[in-house]
Amino acid sequence: MDFDFALVLVGLTLVAGLIWCYDRIALKPRRDERMADALAQTAGELPETAQQEINRVPGWVDTGRSMFPVLLVVLVLRSFLVEPFQIPSGSMLPTLKIGDFILVNKYHYGFRLPVLNTKVIPMNDPQRGDVIVFKYPKNPTVNYIKRVVGLPGDQIRYQDKVLYVNGVAQPQTLLAQLPPNRPEVLLAQEQLGGVSHQIYRDLARPSMNMQWTVPQGHYFMVGDNRDNSNDSRYWGFVPDELIVGKAFAVWMHWQSFFSLPSFSDVRVIE
Repeated sequence: MDFDFALVLVGLTLVAGLIWCYDRIALKPRRDERMADALAQTAGELPETAQQEINRVPGWVDTGRSMFPVLLVVLVLRSFLVEPFQIPSGSMLPTLKIGDFILVNKYHYGFRLPVLNTKVIPMNDPQRGDVIVFKYPKNPTVNYIKRVVGLPGDQIRYQDKVLYVNGVAQPQTLLAQLPPNRPEVLLAQEQLGGVSHQIYRDLARPSMNMQWTVPQGHYFMVGDNRDNSNDSRYWGFVPDELIVGKAFAVWMHWQSFFSLPSFSDVRVIE
C-alpha cells in the first residue's frame, strides 16, 4: 500500500494544533483561575503537590500541545525547504545508487502547498539536465526521480541509444566497458545541454527509436541507466504540478537494514 507521508504529517500537525489552541484558549484560563482562587484562600502559600494537581492536564492534551511545535517545524522544513528521499531502484545509475539518501530543494522551482502541491510563489523553471523528484503521473502517491531531458516545446528523439534534442544529438564519450574482458554495460559521459553526467548503456537491450514533442507545461524525464529505467519514453510527460523539487546532494548511503550507513560518498548531484 502506498503511504502518503505528507498527508499524514499535515493531518497530525492540524490535530496537534487544534489541541494546542484548545488548551491555550479554554483549558489554561481555567487552570489560572483555579490557581488564583487557591492562592487567595491560602494567603499566597500553596503546597507544590496542590499546584501540580491544579496545573494537571489530560494526557492527550499534554501530548498534543508538546508535539505541535515539533510537527510544525518538520512540516515547514519538509514542505518548503528541504526534503530527504532514499533511492529505491537503479534507474539513475551510475549517478545515484540504490540506498543513496538524497536531499531535495523544495523551493528551487517555486513554493508549493503541501499535499495539494499547488505552486503559490513561482521561481525557477526546470532546466535540461536537472535531476528532479516528481510524482509519478500514473500514480501520484509514488515519487520518482529522473533527469530532465525535454522542456516544453522541445522535440525529443531517441535513436540508437542517443538522445536528440530539437534535432541535435547529445554527445556521448565512452569511458569504460564493464566488465572489461566480456563487456555487458557501457559507461559513457553524456553532454546534455550544459550538464555533463555519466550514463549506463546495456549492450543486451535493443534500442527503441521513437520521437516525442513535449507539450507546454510538461517535461520529458529519462533515467541515467538508459536501458533499465521506467521513464517518459514509456509513460509520457510530467506536468509541472507534479514536480516535487530539485535533487542537489547525496548525504548518506545505506545499502540495507543489516548494513551500516556510510558517509564516505557525500557529494553534489551532477
